[in-house]
Amino acid sequence: MNMGPTAEKEVSSLHILRYHRELLVSRVKSIQCILDNLLASGFLCVEDVEIVEHTTTKTNQVRKILELVQCKGEEACEYFIYILYKVCDAYIDLQPWLKEINYKPKDSVQAMKVVNTDPSKYCEKLRHEIGRDTCFIMSYGQREETMLEDLYTDTQMELFDDRNESLGFLESPVELLGEQGVFNPHAETIYVTGDAGMGKSILLQKLQNLWSKRELQTDIMFLFKFRCRMFSTFRDTDEISLRDLLFKYNCYPDQDPDNEVFNYIVRFPEKALFTFDGFDEIQEELTLMNVPEVVSPEERAHPLLLLINILCGKLLNGSQKVLTARTGTPVQSRVIRKKVVLRGFSPVHLKTYAHLHFKEQEHHNLVLVQLDASPHLSGLCSTPLFCWIVFKSFKHLYTMHDTFELPETCVTLTDIFLLLSEVFLSRLSLHPPGILKRSTRCSSETFKAGLKSFAAFAKLAFQGMERGHLIFNQEEITSCGLMEEDLLIGFLRPVSQYDACGSPATFEFLHKTLQSFLAAFYLVLDDQGPVSSLLKFFTECSRTRQTFCLPCASCISGSSAVRGKDPFKSKEHLQFANLFLCGLLSKAHTGLMEHMVPPLLLKKKRAFLKQYLSTSVKSHLHGLPHYSSDEGRRVHVLPSFLWMLRCIFETGSKDVARMTAKGITANFLKLGYCNVYSGDCTAINFVLQHRQKLLGLDMDNNNISDYGVKQLQPSFCKMTVVRFCVNELSDSSVEVLAEELCKHKVVKILGCVSISIMYVTEKQAHSIIPPRPHFTVVKMIGNNKITSVGGKYLASAIQKSTSIFDVGMWGNNIGDEGAKAFAEALRNHPSLTNLSLPTAGPKYPNLEEVSPSHSSIHSLVDVSYLFMCVCVCARAYVHIYAHIHTHTHTHTHTHTHTHTRIYIYIYIYIYIQTCSSTLRVV
Repeated sequence: MNMGPTAEKEVSSLHILRYHRELLVSRVKSIQCILDNLLASGFLCVEDVEIVEHTTTKTNQVRKILELVQCKGEEACEYFIYILYKVCDAYIDLQPWLKEINYKPKDSVQAMKVVNTDPSKYCEKLRHEIGRDTCFIMSYGQREETMLEDLYTDTQMELFDDRNESLGFLESPVELLGEQGVFNPHAETIYVTGDAGMGKSILLQKLQNLWSKRELQTDIMFLFKFRCRMFSTFRDTDEISLRDLLFKYNCYPDQDPDNEVFNYIVRFPEKALFTFDGFDEIQEELTLMNVPEVVSPEERAHPLLLLINILCGKLLNGSQKVLTARTGTPVQSRVIRKKVVLRGFSPVHLKTYAHLHFKEQEHHNLVLVQLDASPHLSGLCSTPLFCWIVFKSFKHLYTMHDTFELPETCVTLTDIFLLLSEVFLSRLSLHPPGILKRSTRCSSETFKAGLKSFAAFAKLAFQGMERGHLIFNQEEITSCGLMEEDLLIGFLRPVSQYDACGSPATFEFLHKTLQSFLAAFYLVLDDQGPVSSLLKFFTECSRTRQTFCLPCASCISGSSAVRGKDPFKSKEHLQFANLFLCGLLSKAHTGLMEHMVPPLLLKKKRAFLKQYLSTSVKSHLHGLPHYSSDEGRRVHVLPSFLWMLRCIFETGSKDVARMTAKGITANFLKLGYCNVYSGDCTAINFVLQHRQKLLGLDMDNNNISDYGVKQLQPSFCKMTVVRFCVNELSDSSVEVLAEELCKHKVVKILGCVSISIMYVTEKQAHSIIPPRPHFTVVKMIGNNKITSVGGKYLASAIQKSTSIFDVGMWGNNIGDEGAKAFAEALRNHPSLTNLSLPTAGPKYPNLEEVSPSHSSIHSLVDVSYLFMCVCVCARAYVHIYAHIHTHTHTHTHTHTHTHTRIYIYIYIYIYIQTCSSTLRVV
């Protein structure tokens, strides 16, 4: 019997139930909702319902319902199918079947009422609540609300495996829950990490909003969202049930006296998704807990312990979890299903975000012009939080004054947060912007007018940092001198739903980094304590700490000890406070700070901090481990070195920068895997430009974009080695590198593997591979997108070089023409010994031309390996393999005295689908 879409139009509902009987028996899981509606509509009587309920198994109950419905006739059968269609959350497994049979309810049956009495009814309420909570962006002051859809912009979301190797990028949040990038299918947690301000929270908000609108491709019925800082508000003695943890901080189900919803979640945890935002914010609490493990969903326990057990999979095993944390937060791979690292805005994302912020073409064009003119500002704006502050400040101050431009090229993070503070404090003005527009902007007047409130916010932030608090109650706020009207300025936002004790209102700072900024401001404003109190957070960072973890907690974060007295190590929020302290006490901000701090005290604090910073920098540089290599003395620095450079840049002190440059005694500085982003390149350049000696710089495996390369331009004249492998560069960076290499002629080794190069001009090729005697290695072009045109230009440049011995060209698309050009470049080359060359493309009828003839090379001692992948012609493969093997054998016996080795890696692509059998050559 054909039950396809065409035939289904002619088949009655009665026949559909008979034909698909076994499918329905196996897939209908919830019968109560069906019974309730059939009873309410009069198709079944009370006795019928009792008969079904007394049937032993669930499948037999479904069979009994089908028998009863079919006995009631066509209308009852049609209504039965309509229930499955209408209550889609309860019968989600049957939705594909309904589409398959092309089910469309008739008007007559649509007039009949269907009530969802299934636990999935809670799902509808949950979607409504989450949709309402997530439709507005939280990152705005209480006076403003912006729709999520109006301003949300995707960021770069890079996937990594358990070995920290990149697996590519996600295109949108919809793909976050998908199978792409899964390296541990037995785990349940999707780990999203990134630096401060990279958009982790807003990504979760977008994910939650998509779920509420049924726009995620998932069968998840329940989504429970938590911010981890909530768990720090509980007292040590507080206990709560798992049921209350889920419902109290999301929403309770209506009319559920028998706990059917909770029981359903416990029975089917795979239908639940948890989002936990800010796991790094409770690391201290995890280390101090000393409570036995809990695995029963019925037991009451401390909320933090319930969180740990959910993440470990000991509670609600099978549920999906999305966990966010700042970079460097330890989470063990065994609980991670897949890992996503947020990289911030790409240049395309930045332009999209600017367009959403500035609808007026005049403002939009002005912003883009200023961003293009300042690579450093563009680099800072690749971090969504900093970009939001800059754009928001521009919009606000442009409405307050006749003219306003974005900060100049020397802008620091301190400048950005001062700008945000100025925007908030300007709200205290007696004149609304639209009524009286001032022609001039005076930051010092704004800060002086709002100093009382600003100092109170700074005090609250400092006390929170001291106590490890991110959430503040009304008593704490009032004790700092804040009034009710101050709360509307924008520094704080209400989060009363996270209060564990039932207090009327609690608040948090707009962002954790803003709290760090205000805490640093308090240290500058404070005139009661000794000058040495400035170093409070530097001291916290350098303090020796021993951490202890629960056995269960260790499966999440592990236990570790942080030893040593390096003030540039440890907690990121303290590092930000130190960084802002350096910025606020810089010479550039003396004019502003003298309006708020007595000049003599300010001078003492500046001198004290500079002296401490100089001493700490010397100590840090002295402690760097050195080792010898072909390039001379090398040092592989840690991320703490980067924090040191950031602090130095914030001070703007050329003396400290010069001392730091002189203190780097190594010839080669390796900054790989230090999480360097484009905005950091200005700080690196600020120090390196003062160096007198030449230096090799390796910045592989970071988050540097084209903006970062442009910021390093002044330092290229000092570099003998330049490496940017595995970063976010494009063709515009090639232009910059080519120009600098041509100008300074000091680079010996160039590496830009796995970036995104597509086009290389003839001029750039000869600049990248110059015919100079000391230029020896180019790993620039491996694993990019270079085509045959660029391949020919590069081959020509290699042919003219008399010193280059190592060229990496794998993973490109140079085609036949590019391969021929490289074959020609190999003929009688005086120095080339290492060449990795692809034949990347769909057709290569003349692949043998890639292999140089016997007379064209000095020696061919070893063929390291042949990549045998997918190829059009197996015959060509055999020919090339035999050709190379013959040369290898010959030269191994006749030229054993030579020390020259050429490694030719030929990637041979075999289209397996065109081959009738598997070819194997031994």
